Parts: sequence; structure tokens; C-alpha cells
Amino acid sequence: MLREFINKNSDRYLARWIVLMFDSAVVAISYVIAALLRFNFDAGQVASNWSLNQLAFVVAIYFIGFIISRSYAGIIRHTGLRDAFNILRASMMALVFLMSASLLIGSFSSPLAQDLNPPRSVLLIHFLLNLFFLIGSRMAVKVIYQATVNSQAQKKHTKVLIYGAGASGMITKNTLKQENKRDYDIYGFIDDNPYKVGKAIEGIMVYSPKKIFETNFVEKNKIDQIIISIQSDLSPKRKKEITEAALEKNLEVKIVPAIENWIHGELSAKQIKNVKIEDLLERDPIILDNVNISREIKGRVILVTGAAGSIGSEISRQLIYYSPRKVILLDQAESALYDLENEIKSNHPANFGLTEYVMGDVTDKARMTKVFRVFQPDIVFHAAAYKHVPLMEDNPYEGIKTNVCGTKIIADLAADFNIQKFVMVSTDKAVNPTNVMGATKRTAEIYTQALGRRRNVRTQFIITRFGNVLGSNGSVIPLFRKQIEKGGPVTITHRDITRYFMTIPEACNLVLEAGAMGNGGEIFVFDMGESVKIMDLARKMIKLSGLQVGKDIEIVEVGLRPGEKLYEELLAIKENTKPTHHPKILIASVESESYTKIKALLHKLEENLDSKDNLQMVAELKAIVPEFISNNSIFASLDLKKIVND
Repeated sequence: MLREFINKNSDRYLARWIVLMFDSAVVAISYVIAALLRFNFDAGQVASNWSLNQLAFVVAIYFIGFIISRSYAGIIRHTGLRDAFNILRASMMALVFLMSASLLIGSFSSPLAQDLNPPRSVLLIHFLLNLFFLIGSRMAVKVIYQATVNSQAQKKHTKVLIYGAGASGMITKNTLKQENKRDYDIYGFIDDNPYKVGKAIEGIMVYSPKKIFETNFVEKNKIDQIIISIQSDLSPKRKKEITEAALEKNLEVKIVPAIENWIHGELSAKQIKNVKIEDLLERDPIILDNVNISREIKGRVILVTGAAGSIGSEISRQLIYYSPRKVILLDQAESALYDLENEIKSNHPANFGLTEYVMGDVTDKARMTKVFRVFQPDIVFHAAAYKHVPLMEDNPYEGIKTNVCGTKIIADLAADFNIQKFVMVSTDKAVNPTNVMGATKRTAEIYTQALGRRRNVRTQFIITRFGNVLGSNGSVIPLFRKQIEKGGPVTITHRDITRYFMTIPEACNLVLEAGAMGNGGEIFVFDMGESVKIMDLARKMIKLSGLQVGKDIEIVEVGLRPGEKLYEELLAIKENTKPTHHPKILIASVESESYTKIKALLHKLEENLDSKDNLQMVAELKAIVPEFISNNSIFASLDLKKIVND
């Protein structure tokens, strides 16, 4: 019956004035009890030392204390330390005032003064009794409520370890204890501080990471979950170590968000989320030379092609913080450009006036010429490109038209209009390409470098080259996430395939940095860290979802896709690197072609576009990029023919 009543009224709360009246009644009752205790329940002494005026005076003072401290504003069923402190503060204020008033009133001999003067011994006893009843009644309601809710059959029991025995860990513990939908058993804390290990905090033991991860502690105590609750000094490397150690023990891993993301400064159980695979792939923050970038961008007109894409949109977001005169965001994707416009308008209203949104295709020379003539950009960030390997393998015409011819049009216009800098976003797939997409990007690299070396060209042509970016459109992580949400299977092309990964903001930071430091002719290569085995990535994503590989979700190997290779490279065989002032950015030393030769080859390539003959188009690509050897593709026949002819 009690459970039914609580369930029926669980979304209703007592009005504040009712709580205030209840607290005042508790003050009155506890004062009567205090008087009885002080005078050993002797009715005669109580009658001679106590009056209704005293009672009214005491209740009035406590009432004012409650109003000042707002002790009545808390939700009774969720009473915590702060609520208890507010009651203590109100009671202390009332006690101090009453004791002071008692001393002052005692100096008067009038009957009215004596009638209002409460005995100081009664005031002290009353203070203690009042705290006991006020806090005790609240805790009793909380215990009854939680015990009733916890007894519901559908409530799941979860044994938890909290990593971090500091302030954030304690807040996490208290938050979980108040959760209604799941019964959390906080089994212990884990902490790296050896001075905390072996001690107990509010009755909960603190363990060392070694004890948890290097023994059978988890299995023996049937731990279900670990929650990382550290607000400072948690590097990406340490977060990865903790998470991977927990995953090895088949624990569900969750993390408490940064305190600035707590709703109204308070943590709720809903905010404690599963660790994402992106958290394990991120590295220490990149330190940028913001002064150098600002000097390059401030007061200038910047054109970003492919501005609605994953990379182009992030470049655009970052550019507006460096006080450009104008940022021209150009893309052919109407809906994506519209979404970007609305996003910047909503999230960056102060900078929205710095932006212009232009629909246009980089392969439309007349349209692009008008854009350059109207806006007169100082710097171009060229991110417009087709990037999906299998699609470009099936549609080489589109890949060549956009990635090669489109880049040539924008690069030529940059030179014709004496643009200060042209920064091209390239890819690691341009290195020793095994697919059409990579070969088109390498061809674009070759042309822009050759164009920049012409004597009459004043534009500085700069190329930036990096690998896969986390969370970009069509990348492997969103694909795996969708497959896991659907119950699997998770599909990988080959169990040994590896890739480099970088976050989108990280990649775009380095593009801006490279663009600022470049003097023209460089191919900047980014330090991508260690390559990641995709099979391991899939396993970790499944485990991070609280599922088991093979039991809940299967991993299926489907074979390499056309043009795909097992290992990506950032440098070609004939390339080496030299350092820059930024430790994450290197300059590749690349053999360049003459402008006359590459222009003639591109002219021949463009002529073959009209034929729509895929084999002929790709054959011309292979003539431009001799290291382009097709892999798992119908175009591999061209490589055999070349070998025979040679």
C-alpha cells in the first residue's frame, strides 16, 4: 500500500510552506520536551519556569532562521549534506540570537521581560533536540522512500567501483545513491594516490589500481561497472589505460562529465555516460601558435571550399575566432550548407556577420571566377573533394572531375587573382595510392606544387596531408556504432587492416597552423600517432557498449573493398621529412614535376573524361602517378598491361 502511494505520487512534492509549518511545529514540540527534560518532568518547576510567551518567542526566532537559510526549500526525499547544513545554520542563528536575548532580557526586572526570558539550559537542550528531530525526520522520509523504491522488482542491481576518491568521486557516489531506476551498490573507490589506498571514506574502502586490475578482485566480488570520476590531471593516455584495463576485466566503463557540463552545477545519473571510442583515440591537446595564425587570418577575406563537409565546416568554425574580415563558405551541398549557416547563427551569433554562404560547384569555372571576382579572397582553404574510396572506384569520372579538375580550377584562379595563400587539404591515401580516390588527390598535389613553382605565380601553394578523422561523414566509427545499435553484426574488411586516426578539431587546428607557417611548395604531414587495428577498434566499441564480442555482437570479416589497402602511409617511398617549429607537423621532401609536363598530362586526362571510358581515364591517372598500383580492383588489369609492355 505504501509502495502504491509513493509510486502514484512520485512526481509530486510538498509545498514549501507546508515544510516550513512542519519545521515550526517541530520547534514548538521539541521546546516542550526540552523543558520537561530540564526539570526532570516536574510539573511544578516546568510551570514556574516556562510560559506560552516563551514558546511563541522561540518559535518566531527559529521561523526567521528558517526563512533566512531557506532550509525548507529542499526536497525531503533527496535530503543531503547541504540540506542538513542549512538546518544547522538556521538553528545556530536562532540559538545565538536567543542566548544573546536571554542575557539582555535578564537585566530587566519587569514581569513581562521575565515572562519572555527562556532558560538558557532549556535553549541548549532544545537546540540539540531540534537538530535531531528536523534532520532525523527528513532522513527517515528519505530512507523509507528509497527502501520502497528499491524494492521494486524491475530495478536492476549494479555493483560499482568509482575511480577517483576525491570530491568528484564523493559527489558521484551520492548521486548514484539517489538514483531510482537502478540500485547502485558502491563497492569501493579506486585511486592512484597511495596515501588514500587502504583507508575508508564514509565506510567505503579505497583500493589501488593494481589490486583491482592485476588480481581476481573483479571476478571474486562480481563487479559490474567502473565509473571514472576524476575532474583534473586525467590525461588522455591515463584515461585510455584505465579504460582498457577495465575492458580486459569485462567491466562496463562509464565516465563523469567535466564539472562545467553539469546541469545547473549539479551532477545527475543520466549525465554519467559510457566512455566513447573517441576518448580512447584522442591524444594530449595540441598547442597552437595562435599568434601566428591570428596574424595570418586577422582582417583578411578567407574562402573555404567544401565548407559544409566534415573538415571544411570545422575549419570555418575555427577561422571566425581569428577576426577575419570575411569568411566565404562555399559548397554545392544545399542542405549541409543551410545546416552550417543555422548552426553558426545559433551557436556563434557574435561572429555570424563575418560569414557569407555561397552555393557553387568547384568544377564550374564560370561560377568560381565570379566568386573570386566578387569577394577577392586573400587566402583559400580548399577542402572540396570526394573522399569515399569504394564510390570513387566505381565512379572515376566524378572523382577526377572534382578532385583533379576542380582543384585545378580553384588553384588557377588563386594564381590569376594573386591570392596570398592556397592551402589544400589532402589525405594519406595520396601516398603510394592503390585506389582512384588516392590517385586523384595525389594528382591534385602534383599540379598545385608545379603551379606554385612557376616564376610569374605569386601565390603560395601549401598542401596538408593527414589520415582518417574521427566522426567524419561515412567514417568507420559511426558505421560501427550504427551496427552495434542494431544488434550487429559489426563488419570489418580484414582482420589485419590498420588506420591512422585524428579528431576533426585536431586535424583542422593543424591545417590552420600549417597554412600559417607555410611559404609555398610544402607538403605538410601531420603526426597521426600510432596506427590503430580496426579489429581491436571494433572489439573495444562493442565492450564499451556494455556488450560481449561473440555473445551479444558478432564481428564478421567481409573482405577488402575495391581499392582498399591494409596499411595507410603518410610518406611515399621517395619522400623523407624535415621538422618544423611545431612537433606535430613535418615537411615532406617530394620530387616535383615541371608545370609544362603536368599541364600536358592533365589536358590529356581532361580529354579522356569526355569518352566516359573508365579504363582509359584511370590509365591516364596511372601515367601521372606512376606509383598508383590498383588493389583488389578491376583497374589492376592496367598494371598487368603496363608490366607486360615494359
